[in-house]
Amino acid sequence: MKVGPYLAGLIVLTLAACDTGGLGRSSDGVFAPGPSGPSDVDGLLVGHRLLAAGEYELALKAYNRAAFQQGLNVDTLSAIGSANLSLGRLGQAERWMRRAVEEDPTFPPAWNNLGVILMERGDVAEASEVFRRAFAADDGNSDEIRENLRLALANLENPGNSEIQQNQNFNLIRRGAGDFVLMSDL
Repeated sequence: MKVGPYLAGLIVLTLAACDTGGLGRSSDGVFAPGPSGPSDVDGLLVGHRLLAAGEYELALKAYNRAAFQQGLNVDTLSAIGSANLSLGRLGQAERWMRRAVEEDPTFPPAWNNLGVILMERGDVAEASEVFRRAFAADDGNSDEIRENLRLALANLENPGNSEIQQNQNFNLIRRGAGDFVLMSDL
């Protein structure tokens, strides 16, 4: 029997995977993925790094993978919403972020990021209220949330002031260390 080059290569790769621990044998003798498979990768951490690097589509894929692995919890919901916001998909971002605040009404990053989305959509009144909730949920500890609230209130008090609108940088935040800055075009 003559073996073609593609089949020969497949056989070599399969044997190499078995020999190097790429595949492990379960107790019943069936081959299964080894311990260093893709499930060991934290999709949220990867997504946060990709979002910070400006790789929004890849971040969204990582967040979706995290949601598949961990379920739809406040962290994955708000992360997916933040990635959609960074991609300019305001409607999708708002839906995901609203689900996040419904999941955990005490989670300041989700309230803050919902406020950023509302500011981008031009809904200054609701955004101001949402930033107030974020500020209260955070006990006033976050400088980013405080600044976002200040900017929203300034817009609410002076809606026609173009100087305020031109100098706005709303901050997206996430759980843990780090924040993302969204440059607003309002």
